[in-house]
Amino acid sequence: MNFQNKVALVTGGSNGIGRATALGFASHGAKVVIVDRDTAGGEATAGVIRQRGGDALFVQADVTDAQSVQAYVRKTVEAYGRIDCFHNNAGIEGKIAQTADYEEAMFDAVMAVNVRGVFLGLKYVIGQMLAQKSGGAIVNTASTAGLMGSPGMPAYVASKHAVLGLTKTASGEVARQGIRVNAVCPGPIETRMIQDLQKQLNPENPDKVAANYRASIPLGRYGTADEVANTVLFLCSDIAGNITGAHFVVDGGRTSTPGAVTSMNR
Repeated sequence: MNFQNKVALVTGGSNGIGRATALGFASHGAKVVIVDRDTAGGEATAGVIRQRGGDALFVQADVTDAQSVQAYVRKTVEAYGRIDCFHNNAGIEGKIAQTADYEEAMFDAVMAVNVRGVFLGLKYVIGQMLAQKSGGAIVNTASTAGLMGSPGMPAYVASKHAVLGLTKTASGEVARQGIRVNAVCPGPIETRMIQDLQKQLNPENPDKVAANYRASIPLGRYGTADEVANTVLFLCSDIAGNITGAHFVVDGGRTSTPGAVTSMNR
């Protein structure tokens, strides 16, 4: 995968999957713009890229605010002249509670980041790519929660289903202009998010939650941020030139063979 002379934009790039993707783009030659609310984390990611001899810029932004999104697009173009690849990744998990008990304000907050943020990123980055008239590649971060239900996570599940809908819709709108739009659907990944969920589910013994999760995964382990990032890089690369409107699952087989572990252990 060669991203020499390409410009990659990554939201939620201060940690986890976004950070791994930003570092991956840079390692393959791209100039990288990292977007996040977390200034310290975002600057740290950019700093690592520069220390390794790459070219990176951090932009502090709120992905739920249209002016802020327009600003990160504008600053990317001002710095590097264009946007070739976009990992539309910023997201939050929210709290765990049954639908009947879920706080409305929390539901709105999750939907704002995970759906409005993705929509605004698509709207303004696609607009820039269309103006460039040279195509581009976009990968939205959805989740296996966009493919199935998950009791206690109504907002997160709804938001990730919506991300897949946005992906399919946008991909059909801009395919003839050479812009590809896909999604990646991670399962449990070894990041801050899964650690927070484990603590919410069992504050006294989060390791028990982790053990139960791993037991449900045919590969028997969590995925890594780098494994998801590699999928994003593939989808943004010329190697994936005939792929658009698709979603790629990175979950160790958890959703495709949910009964595999149980049946094998009988």
